[in-house]
Amino acid sequence: MLEEYKKKRNFSKSPEPAGESKEAGGIFVVQEHQASHWHHDFRLEKDGVLKSWAVPKGFPEGDEKRLAVPTEDHPIDYADFEGVIPKGKYGAGTVKIYDKGKAKVKLWENDKIEFELEGKKLKGSYVMIRTKMGWLIFRKK
Repeated sequence: MLEEYKKKRNFSKSPEPAGESKEAGGIFVVQEHQASHWHHDFRLEKDGVLKSWAVPKGFPEGDEKRLAVPTEDHPIDYADFEGVIPKGKYGAGTVKIYDKGKAKVKLWENDKIEFELEGKKLKGSYVMIRTKMGWLIFRKK
């Protein structure tokens, strides 16, 4: 499940964790990523990896709906990663944890994901719906 992740990185030149698939008991992380463009990366545990999306305008906190673009699965160890990915490497830039915590997935279907987050900043029920443009993520009312 992590072949694409590993193919894009040179771990002798990047501080990112190589990691393997493993269960972590339902976690999420939102990372602030100052790469070529600032964005948040949202990662949600499923099947021993962190399913991942880039959220170009930042993770929604109010009534906002935000586009979430799927990226490659990341290892569970990435939930603790903060650091600088060197210039010239895939994802180059600074990565900082915005929030992380427990996630309880209520529904995971091909075109819809419902989950609850229990972090320090992000709490509550969220929904992701697949559209032609990617995924939309928003708080559930």
